[in-house]
Amino acid sequence: MMAAITAAQCGAQVTIFEKNERIGKKILATGNGKCNYSNRDFCIEYYYGTYRDMLPQLFEQFSVTDAVSFFQEAGMLSKERNGYLYPLSEQASTVLDILRLKLKRLGVRTEVSTEVKSLQRSGKDGMFVIETEGKTEKFHSAVLACGGCAAPKTGSDGSGYRLAAGMGHHLINTVPALVQLKCKEDLFKMVAGVRCDASLKLDSETSPIQEERGEVQFTDYGISGIPVFQLSRTAAYMLKEKKEVPVYIDFFPDCKDEEYEELCRMRIDDSEGKSAEEFLLGMANKKINMAMLKLKGIKPSEESDRIGKEALRELIYSYRRLCVHVISTNSFENAQVSAGGVDMREITPQMESAFVPGLYFAGELLDVDGRCGGYNLQWAWTSGYIAGKNAADKGYKDDSY
Repeated sequence: MMAAITAAQCGAQVTIFEKNERIGKKILATGNGKCNYSNRDFCIEYYYGTYRDMLPQLFEQFSVTDAVSFFQEAGMLSKERNGYLYPLSEQASTVLDILRLKLKRLGVRTEVSTEVKSLQRSGKDGMFVIETEGKTEKFHSAVLACGGCAAPKTGSDGSGYRLAAGMGHHLINTVPALVQLKCKEDLFKMVAGVRCDASLKLDSETSPIQEERGEVQFTDYGISGIPVFQLSRTAAYMLKEKKEVPVYIDFFPDCKDEEYEELCRMRIDDSEGKSAEEFLLGMANKKINMAMLKLKGIKPSEESDRIGKEALRELIYSYRRLCVHVISTNSFENAQVSAGGVDMREITPQMESAFVPGLYFAGELLDVDGRCGGYNLQWAWTSGYIAGKNAADKGYKDDSY
């Protein structure tokens, strides 16, 4: 939609081919229905992919500020919460309605319930031949903005990868990202539904590959929540490489070592006459306490005196280094975004194919994905703007696009 709007504003005649019965269906699911459409806390390091060197010059062409201005000029007021940007209405439908209205006012032709069967370049006139069900049309330029594999029920079923590969482009292996993680331990049914603030360390407790902090949600199969989503991309590629994926959970991320040592000492000194369950009372959610006891093979009714001070100390310290082992991610059906896609080394700073002139790319179809927090939608606005502008500026303003 951003590519089409931008191209039309540049004077091009634009057609959108949309497989769904309505355009922009996926936007309605973003930000839990509130559409976190960008983030003031912007950093290139919040994006991933095999070739990020190009990203700074892309975001300079259409920044977070530009995105805010675009929607504001279109009539949408925004609100900010810790950098996170939302429509003032807190309705994703507002963002979608703004985009649809822009398309309508610019005269963009939108063909819904229309799947593109093939995309080819004519050898005679160099135009792009687009084949849909029982129909063939020609255009001077084409933009592939089909999404990735995440949330296929909204239309992102990976068909864009087939079209890109058919034009000679190579793909980086795709995996689910911003998704829940499944773990092998059998304690999760005990703690399902519990939410708590914690820090997560991936791969190593002392020198982690990645560390995140926030509200962790326990499910009957593993872990979820924003900090888990942030880890999931790295975990997914580790799993793809057949590596072990341990995650270390610290339930006391704000507590300094000396403070925790004092807490440990005081609890042990006050443990006389208490059962194991009573000894842990107040440490964390009761379900977590029961799970910790089970992991250590301690019965809740067992007397602390019989357990011994050293075992009690080890029990308390397990709250700072609970290790769980990821065995898989949830599927693309549950993922907010897919990592991987069309290799960015084959794309120019104009979002044009490096070897198929007139072919442009935008969005999740490319091997660029961001952290949770509006960064993936910002990539959609930025890449769409650049692709649309350059496709229109190619010199075909008076022709079809």
